[in-house]
Amino acid sequence: MIQLYNVSKIYDNGVKALNDVTLHIRKGEFIFLVGPSGAGKSTLTKLICREELPSRGQVVINGRSLARMRKRDVPYLRRKIGMVFQDFRLITNKTVFENVAFALEITGASNKDIKRAVPAVLRMVGLEKKAKMLPAQLSGGEQQRTCVARAIVNNPVLILADEPTGNLDPETSWDLMKLFMDINRRGTTIVMSTHAWDIVDSMKKRVVALGDGVITRDEESGAYGYES
Repeated sequence: MIQLYNVSKIYDNGVKALNDVTLHIRKGEFIFLVGPSGAGKSTLTKLICREELPSRGQVVINGRSLARMRKRDVPYLRRKIGMVFQDFRLITNKTVFENVAFALEITGASNKDIKRAVPAVLRMVGLEKKAKMLPAQLSGGEQQRTCVARAIVNNPVLILADEPTGNLDPETSWDLMKLFMDINRRGTTIVMSTHAWDIVDSMKKRVVALGDGVITRDEESGAYGYES
């Protein structure tokens, strides 16, 4: 599904974020990206959603080279990718329903489709009773579940999650991970950057470790591998 071939990324200030990275991610996998801050995890994620382009090498998704993709085709690529962030990034003056609906509105979905799809995903994440609330009225876990609902409402083939449990307490974090596991079981590929060593160690998914811009470890049923 996702292939990176000899990918390097060097920013204009001379920082080499990735150096000759080759990585293949299969459809339906659940992968943890781990490593210290500055290891290249965020850059790798940005390359996959074409927020950045590689300085060298190729990023290919479903057989399409992102470097060769026309700009007008990028929005169609991103509709197939759900994004979940540590800092939620909800629209503060919109309700839970409206935040999730916004992801459909920007794709040109009809009101009929929105009214059918949004309640369905809110039920899936356990927020059907919070639909009319604003983000400030929600707990951190509920805000993150709203983010997950927004990420999956377009039925993406891939979810990119950047430290999704970083602002959550342990119990809420595990509840969120159960939700991600359920989404993954439905066939959605998940690539998650995290420092949550306990979650990584317990779940025994594929672990790709980065350090100084290179892949230092790629293990099936892997562990976090760093001191907590």
